[in-house]
Amino acid sequence: MLPHLSYSQEIPDTLKEKVDSLLLKTPKTCQEIDMFLEPFSNDSISLRYIETKSISKNYLLGQAYALNQLGSIYRDLTQYTKALELYQKALRASVEADNIEFRVYTLNMISTVYRRTEAVKSALDYSQEALELAETVIEPNIGLKKSIITSLNSIAGIYQMLEQYDLAIEKYENSMILEKQLDDKEGLAVNHQNLGECYESQAKLEDALKNFRKSLVYNEMVGSNRGKIICNYSIAHVYVHLGKIDEATTILQNNLLKAISLGDEKIITTIYINLGWALIRLGDYDNAEVNLESGLALAKTNNLNSEIAEANKFLSELWIKRDDYEKGMSYFKESRKYEERITNSLNLRYVNDMILRYESQMRANQLERLAEENETVRLKLKKNRTMLTIIGIFLILLIGILYILYRQSQLNADKKLLTLEQSMLRSQMNPHFLFNSLNSIKLYIINNEKKNAVHYLNKFSKLVRKILEASSQREISLADELETVELYMNIENIRFSNEINFNIHIKDDIDTHNIKIPSLILQPFLENALWHGLSSKDGSKNIDLEIKKGKNGFIEIVITDNGVGRDAAEKIKDNKLLKRKSVGIDITKERLANFSRDYENYFHVDIIDKFDDNTKPIGTQIVIYIPTI
Repeated sequence: MLPHLSYSQEIPDTLKEKVDSLLLKTPKTCQEIDMFLEPFSNDSISLRYIETKSISKNYLLGQAYALNQLGSIYRDLTQYTKALELYQKALRASVEADNIEFRVYTLNMISTVYRRTEAVKSALDYSQEALELAETVIEPNIGLKKSIITSLNSIAGIYQMLEQYDLAIEKYENSMILEKQLDDKEGLAVNHQNLGECYESQAKLEDALKNFRKSLVYNEMVGSNRGKIICNYSIAHVYVHLGKIDEATTILQNNLLKAISLGDEKIITTIYINLGWALIRLGDYDNAEVNLESGLALAKTNNLNSEIAEANKFLSELWIKRDDYEKGMSYFKESRKYEERITNSLNLRYVNDMILRYESQMRANQLERLAEENETVRLKLKKNRTMLTIIGIFLILLIGILYILYRQSQLNADKKLLTLEQSMLRSQMNPHFLFNSLNSIKLYIINNEKKNAVHYLNKFSKLVRKILEASSQREISLADELETVELYMNIENIRFSNEINFNIHIKDDIDTHNIKIPSLILQPFLENALWHGLSSKDGSKNIDLEIKKGKNGFIEIVITDNGVGRDAAEKIKDNKLLKRKSVGIDITKERLANFSRDYENYFHVDIIDKFDDNTKPIGTQIVIYIPTI
């Protein structure tokens, strides 16, 4: 039994009258309940009173309504664990009440929490479940239609998190068609904000600004203070990229006070960090440091890994501008640590899901086949009641059970092995490459291109295996390294629509099996050529890897691309919102230096800019000099 609670000094008579009327009529839809309780939907004390009264009268939908609203309050305060607990209780009440509308609404709310905490697979599962359940209703009411919009937006948000911006934009625009039909200004405000973020990530700043401003207008219409703050700091963010630093700083400072008043610590954290970034651009380093450290402290308090990474990145930039390179490098390393933690967590979650989903399907198929075999045996048993048939049934069942136990044992072993492999992947594999490769393969699955998906999954698995094998060895043969980078280029070429012409040339009768090099040193140079040299180039895209004998007993590995050149690549990178770092090359140089201690000569690397007769850049050449003992 619930303890008796007294609200006589806290609950106004108007609420008591509304709740009594609600419990008398017991409406069955969200919209009808909201007509009674909407004025109290943002007050936690009132909602607890509604929950308690609904439980006392066994009115499950009133209980579910109150729990959902409470969950949203805690969610907006970034208290996600508490929000999930409340949403799960609301879901149980909705299921017990057998009400599809409330179930769909609550599933969408749970998906939102998982998406905000970057639990992408769980978010996608709950959104898809909500959408499928809503579509079972032939004539959905307005509440269900709104939930369908929410599900579409959630799926689009997941695409946005996975950096599939074109797919995300398509989903958001489809959702906005329904929102316009329902005149849902709040939904239109949110989706214009989402579209702006997608366009900003694609460096389409004018399109981003246009959508942020539209979102601001809709937020003004619906009176959403939180929405207006988000729009304003998003506009300020674009202004910084456009060089309008004074305007950006003014907007951020004005909205910081509003955000503090609102109490949403995630928004406060974001504004502190963006204000610090803008102040760096103004050269006001002292105030920039104060704001960045404030944002970093809040981010750590609330376990906001993305914000922690961004705050450390800007602090690194700040201390480098102050000529304190030691502090700058310290903050840079912290930023990289959190960026890799975010990306690895996301990627490994997808690896787990892919394997477990495949294995689950295999088990389901095996059980289905076993059931068919049992049915066949049962029919034979009816016709022929002999001991031989009974023994046969027993053997079939025994084999089936043993096989299932064997498969289960294999699955448990695979899970343990996967856990170990993940630890190795964090230190050996480039997290951006793993993430993008899985996304590319996932698009084949989305587009139902099963053969391509299987083909590239096979290549990807072979590449992962070779990297894991190489990561446990101090040195490998050049032949093994060439096989690994060829697999790597095959996988990366998916994202370039197979436009990259990659060739390996071995000259002077060199036996690559007898040449030892540090493991996994060529991939960072090829990645640099791909993403900085060729990704922004039109026309033919070539990378040649040549191995030949050099002077003084050196073997030369020459990587040549016909890209845009380093100066042009640097300008393009400065204009991009999502910048790819070339830290892997510096790390590779350090590894080469350490590895060469056992040699008379040292490994070293030359980077050569190539120009045509008119001094126009026509590519970049990397020369790696490998000494022989």
